[in-house]
Amino acid sequence: MEYSTFFNIFAGLLVFPALLLLQFAPLNVNAADADPLQDFCVADLTKDLYLNGYPCKTPAAVTTDDFVFDGLTAPPQTNNSVGASAILADVDTFAGLNSLGLSFAKLDFAKGGIIQPHTHPRASEIIYVVKGTLYAGFVTADNKLFARVISKGEVMIFPRGLIHFQLNVGDAPAQAVVALNSQSPGFQTISSALFGSNIKDEVLQKSFLILDQKTIDRLKAIFSGSK
Repeated sequence: MEYSTFFNIFAGLLVFPALLLLQFAPLNVNAADADPLQDFCVADLTKDLYLNGYPCKTPAAVTTDDFVFDGLTAPPQTNNSVGASAILADVDTFAGLNSLGLSFAKLDFAKGGIIQPHTHPRASEIIYVVKGTLYAGFVTADNKLFARVISKGEVMIFPRGLIHFQLNVGDAPAQAVVALNSQSPGFQTISSALFGSNIKDEVLQKSFLILDQKTIDRLKAIFSGSK
């Protein structure tokens, strides 16, 4: 047998099992922010680039202040229609978070205040109650509710992408902090997404069944910010 023929057969014997392994082996899919490739990558928010994330500052331009955020010290602004406020530290407000796969927020509630049903399409969330009492929960894809009252010192998890909410059910203001496993978790309030986005009226009427045109117009005016 010629050497070249023997080599081709031998190579085929090696490659065929490898192809089988590739076909049947489970695929690992990265379903969260990508891992960093360096110690840090402080976002350069001044660059006019459209990327999946932000470009890095030159390391020589990075300072300790890039890793410190004082935005959460701002006083709560709960004098609004929902009686609650959220201050978010994500990559857009805290450039040092770029490539680190996390963000943070402080939630403040007046008595009866609510963080309306919403989703974070790119992150799971864990909430820690600093003070007060909250009724909190989430709804699964098959519309099963997981909810209960949580109090000072307790934590609760909201899985990625699922609708969730927090309502102050105590007799005094409440406060909580949350951590999310994305530098840019996204925030989409369900009511605003439906009634503040110019969806065709017929879609809303047929989806909610009981909504007449007058009700549709009123809700659109509220959630679009025109009233």
